[in-house]
Amino acid sequence: MNLWTMLERARKLHPRVVAAVDGARRLDYATVAERARALAACLADRGVRPGDRVAILEPNSLEFLETYFAAAGAGAILCPLNTRLAPRELAAILVDADARVLFANGSFASVVAATLALGTPVELVIWIGADGGRLDDARTLHYDDALDADARTFRAAEVGDDAVAQLYYTSGTTGRPKGVMLTHRNVSEHALAAIAELGLSDRDTWGHIAPMFHLADAWATFALTWVGGRHVFVPRFDERLVLDAIERERITITNLIPTMLQRLVRFDGVETRDFSSFRRILSGGASIAPEVVRRVMEVFRCEYVQTYGMTETSPYLTLSLLKAHLALLPPAEQFRYRAKTGRAFLAVELEVVGDDELPVANDGVAVGEIRVRGATVTPGYWNRPDETRAALKDGWLRTGDLATIDAEGYVQIVDRKKDLINTGGEKVYSTEVEHALHEHAAVLEVAVYGVPDAEWGEAVRAAIVLRAGASVDAAELARHCRERLAGFKVPRVFEFLDELPKTGTGKITKLALRERAK
Repeated sequence: MNLWTMLERARKLHPRVVAAVDGARRLDYATVAERARALAACLADRGVRPGDRVAILEPNSLEFLETYFAAAGAGAILCPLNTRLAPRELAAILVDADARVLFANGSFASVVAATLALGTPVELVIWIGADGGRLDDARTLHYDDALDADARTFRAAEVGDDAVAQLYYTSGTTGRPKGVMLTHRNVSEHALAAIAELGLSDRDTWGHIAPMFHLADAWATFALTWVGGRHVFVPRFDERLVLDAIERERITITNLIPTMLQRLVRFDGVETRDFSSFRRILSGGASIAPEVVRRVMEVFRCEYVQTYGMTETSPYLTLSLLKAHLALLPPAEQFRYRAKTGRAFLAVELEVVGDDELPVANDGVAVGEIRVRGATVTPGYWNRPDETRAALKDGWLRTGDLATIDAEGYVQIVDRKKDLINTGGEKVYSTEVEHALHEHAAVLEVAVYGVPDAEWGEAVRAAIVLRAGASVDAAELARHCRERLAGFKVPRVFEFLDELPKTGTGKITKLALRERAK
């Protein structure tokens, strides 16, 4: 089914219900659907055909929601872009996706100009916001002008369930961007499962606080629309803005990354806020310490749900929702399960397997790798058949995450097979950072790894060996990285060593470096 039908359903059943709250703007479902229909018609008028790629660089907003559905209506593949990426990183994605159209907020005008100057296939930039940039008339259009398109004859594109709907880019281990394909089936099956698991309905108000370019939040665009719920957009994470929105708009449910939660529960005066509208608060995108979970439950006074997922799985794989008999346990026993990674999400089959491919014992002690299969699992990576075959074997997706599983079926992640670093809800591959550092003339050897961090979950750290006679300080290396990478990928600590620890075969051992950093 085309994802467009979710918005059509909401329009028919809840036409005068407030669908979206974005600052002073409050639009009902009939109006949002009309605007999205016009936007889809504009894309078609501009030559966008089913299967074409359309990218968006935009903070959380009404326009982001409308673009998600307009792209689906036109049969295009939407590519949400991380707003924190550098022009070189953005250009690499646009080239890989062969994106023809770019929606961009005017506040990113200088970044967009620098990105396009590097050479991309983008033919049209649609500027969002009053301060929209301009390149040249032939290549630009303002969002409000796009809404003037004649949508009277518009019909949603007929695309198959397995047609790709979205491309979410993550960094590959080689540092090259890698597009995760999600189909209309993937997204719709995930939305249905989330509706069932979380009891979502037209009585819910979702807070779009985590970034909408990230699946920690983006999935709710579809699930909440399908049930006729209300969307509230917070354009950037600011503690006061978030807390004010929760109180003012009576938000009932949201998903936040641990760094956001830690900042909110430490914010001055948070104990005096009214959180009585909250029924559930979800945490995902990175690991979170049990003591932070306790504080979250104390402050928000609602049910806490730990989530775990991947871009490749639309995203949820587990939820720490309590089974009925576990909810009867004393609070301390309940907490042990609430703070775990969780049990399998409704839409997936999940196993924890050893090197022999057999399930490990459900004793909460034996460690294996999580693997999953189901209707929400990606068909693969954009134009990467070899990487697709490596990730998907015999119908199973190997997650690369090591975990235990207990007798109740609740898993607990204990480590990662690869050197993936989760910092503040963002994923950083050490190889990508190492490659950037190797571009500095003074660097001979480098190893990048993650260390536990109370605020960010993990912090990026780099061990450096300089070339003979070379001299450079941490500030210079940080500047060097910021010119090539998003800010969250820049190491917070640079350690200068005479030699990096190595195994007997000459490979750098990051385990020894992590032990040094404790």
